Amino acid sequence: MDSIKIAVVGLGYVGLPLARLFATKYPVVGFDINKTRVAELMQGNDTTLEVEPEVLKSVLLPHNPVENASSQQLAASSQTGLFCSTALDDIRNCNFYIVTVPTPVDKNNRPDLTPLIKASETVGKVISKGDIVVYESTVYPGATEEDCIPVVEKVSGLKFNVDFFAGYSPERINPGDKEHTVEKIKKVTSGSTPEIGEKVDAVYRSVITAGTHLAPTIKVAEAAKVIENSQRDINIAFVNELAKIFNRMNIDTHAVLEAAGTKWNFLPFKPGLVGGHCIGVDPYYLAQKAQEYGYHPEIILAGRRLNDSMGQYVASEVVKLMIKNGKPVKRAKALLLGITFKENCPDIRNTKAIDIYHELREYDMDVDVYDPWADPEEVKHEYGIKSLMEYPESNGYNAIVLAVAHKEFMQINLKEHKDQGCVIYDVKGILGDNIDGKL
Repeated sequence: MDSIKIAVVGLGYVGLPLARLFATKYPVVGFDINKTRVAELMQGNDTTLEVEPEVLKSVLLPHNPVENASSQQLAASSQTGLFCSTALDDIRNCNFYIVTVPTPVDKNNRPDLTPLIKASETVGKVISKGDIVVYESTVYPGATEEDCIPVVEKVSGLKFNVDFFAGYSPERINPGDKEHTVEKIKKVTSGSTPEIGEKVDAVYRSVITAGTHLAPTIKVAEAAKVIENSQRDINIAFVNELAKIFNRMNIDTHAVLEAAGTKWNFLPFKPGLVGGHCIGVDPYYLAQKAQEYGYHPEIILAGRRLNDSMGQYVASEVVKLMIKNGKPVKRAKALLLGITFKENCPDIRNTKAIDIYHELREYDMDVDVYDPWADPEEVKHEYGIKSLMEYPESNGYNAIVLAVAHKEFMQINLKEHKDQGCVIYDVKGILGDNIDGKL
């Protein structure tokens, strides 16, 4: 274990917390192609807010801990810590590569492995005989060995399971969650051979306080990842459908769920927008692979379609409320509270709040977006819209939609807007009863 030199490829929401944790016991080099991101990290600043500045600074090193150092030298010095870089040569002397790049879907909801393939090319340029590459990114069962490893083989000229080896350990980090941090979540591990599986498991077990579970094969570990979020997606789709039914019946969905939740085995899911880097993506990865085997999933894709439709549903409900209250819709002013995919977190990846924005715009409404957590430049780059970090001091809104339950939104005096005839719609069910509608 003393000879382990770790490279983490991709320093985003998943990679950085993992690199920080491993850096407490191993020499670690974090690699990312984003120069601005790397420069910020080396100053101890994590814009994703996943790692606190003091925690990050406690492991940062001003130099590469594996540069021109042999295994014996590293073992003798017991050098640990994290160095972040955009230079490929800085990870060349590592021997345990962990890939944590995003795995999105395209506009047609088909898995996009481009970041994963490019990361595999990167690893292929530096991997040496005896090294291990572990993938953490969401994939469908078989992707590691069928799509990624051949790329590493081709670029490196090395033979899989002879010259180098592989593992898969699915990430389980929930962005913005300060309770279930990486070391406190049980880790599934796997390897391309039984011996490598044991080695990969030992490396992770050395830093994961919650323990590990060694899966028998890489494909089993991959499958476990995609069904975790697929299951959650289906459960939320169920309560979203309940919300649509009960709203027609003029029944408070949240009150129903509270009553049903008194039974010991009732699962406490709430209706809402289902986005993010995993839960809104994983079902499509599983469905894609199933279709390749001639099976067309029904429940999984039905749940995903329902969840994907919630932005349109919310917008239509808002418009109905405006019409009932005698408010014009065309050229009406609307305020969307929140654009991140979840509360108290700056992550905007695959957010479904954007669907509400676009649907309201389809009604020719003028829509402002206010989100104190989201980076306006990132929102502009990703979605082509303007996002405000300061509350717009305007009382001229005809409709306000709370899409994300940021703590700051609880301080807004929505009663003032309502007294002036503004329609208030609460997607998250946190504003109490002084509103016009909620999911």
